[in-house]
Amino acid sequence: IEQAGKTFSGVVEKYSKMMQINPSSISNVIMYQFIDEWYGTRYQLGGMGKRGIDCSALVQKLYSYVYGMNVLRTSLLQFRSSEFVSNIANLKEGDLVFFRIHGGPVSHVGIYLHNNYFVHASSSRGVMISKLTDAYWTKVYVGGGRLKN
Repeated sequence: IEQAGKTFSGVVEKYSKMMQINPSSISNVIMYQFIDEWYGTRYQLGGMGKRGIDCSALVQKLYSYVYGMNVLRTSLLQFRSSEFVSNIANLKEGDLVFFRIHGGPVSHVGIYLHNNYFVHASSSRGVMISKLTDAYWTKVYVGGGRLKN
């Protein structure tokens, strides 16, 4: 897989292994290239760049880069502007996943990938991939959201 003179088969291989899926399941290579470029970026509340980013800014940047969409700035506004997906089994790649960690209706957001994995800016470990079905995430999960173009 090549784009702009760069081979992305390594990116596909890396993330398909991480999510325990067949590499052919990954069709949105641009999204995984974006994730790879940001992976490990430290968390910073209100941050919007490579020196530090928060969860909702990561969603904004990914949606702008991958889908050409402008998305509202906070996790709560992102939640309110998306179509609710209550069942985890109905989530599709690119859907948002919302969590209630610090009170309020929603205080954290990530982007669903495959096989119950999602990418997000974690306050403890920065931009990373986590599993929705892990005990912690199950406990704080609010639901999914689908943004419309």
